[in-house]
Amino acid sequence: MNITRPRLRTTVPTALLAAAALLALSACSTSDDSNGGAPAGSSGKTVDVRIPDPGNSGVLALGKKDGSLDKALGKVGARVKWTGSAGPFAPAAQAMNADQLDIATGSITSGITSLSQRPGFQFFTAVDPDAKGEGILVRDGSGIESVADLVGKKVAVNQGGTGEYLLLKALAKEKIPADRVERVYLRPDQTAAVFNAGQVDAWAVWATYAVAEIGSGKAHFLADGEAIGSDNYSLNAVRTGFAEQHPAVVKALYDYLHTASVKEKKDPAAYLNVFTDVGPTAVTGKAKEVQTEITAESGTVDPIGPEDIARFESVAAFYAEQKVTEEKVDVAAHLLDVEKLT
Repeated sequence: MNITRPRLRTTVPTALLAAAALLALSACSTSDDSNGGAPAGSSGKTVDVRIPDPGNSGVLALGKKDGSLDKALGKVGARVKWTGSAGPFAPAAQAMNADQLDIATGSITSGITSLSQRPGFQFFTAVDPDAKGEGILVRDGSGIESVADLVGKKVAVNQGGTGEYLLLKALAKEKIPADRVERVYLRPDQTAAVFNAGQVDAWAVWATYAVAEIGSGKAHFLADGEAIGSDNYSLNAVRTGFAEQHPAVVKALYDYLHTASVKEKKDPAAYLNVFTDVGPTAVTGKAKEVQTEITAESGTVDPIGPEDIARFESVAAFYAEQKVTEEKVDVAAHLLDVEKLT
């Protein structure tokens, strides 16, 4: 694989845009047949909520398997229409903008770069930054023992998202000019092989991909989110048009996610390997222990409060300062107060 360092830009990388094609598209957001819940309106139609398939772990995966999510949404005349698979936020944002998706999950960092385009979505929940599950990975025995040791090295990051933010934030904290470390822009789902082959010296990444590497016993965090001082919240986004048409459905979804996330934090193992405990989607061995520990220390899905907004704005200002975006993005203009929805 050729490793290149493209110019910084605010547009979404072509490779990520192409990933949007993986989302199976649904042309309608309502259906004539009911799932037994209360009708969403006078027409009695059931509202289809288009959400990327959650895979094998997490709150949505368990909600899909046991039917509890559809049961909760059925009370407001809605049901889930699983479409495609969960992945990077950038293509999901593009899909929401194109009215091909209603709900997606992403980080405030990738959210800001998506908001710098022409957003057709709003954020309605926040999960506190992952202090232990994100950071800068290095291989055991690499000789890299501090952030300062990254000078002159190659670090894999996803452009404009969590990885680039974590690296830039770590360098800024140590007062190291960003241009003294080479950023290698790669999609996170293509980086593990490059990292393990030694083609990059480090990898700034989050738990979705870090757990397997740490669990292998061959890599560790040089600096985690806590050490970096990360403000990288995880957020749920809703297509603006959907929120305007179906506020009660968005509120019901929030209620479900909040309650389920509290349960997940208390019993993380119950939300792993929901459909299968074997194969590439299963979390096993040491990786399972790592993921369980991370989830137990993570935050829960909550409404977005004033203190959260202040930290969002701080990230937006940092991105503008670092020239990741051309100007400071007004995050507050794209937030939804879920507690006021009825």
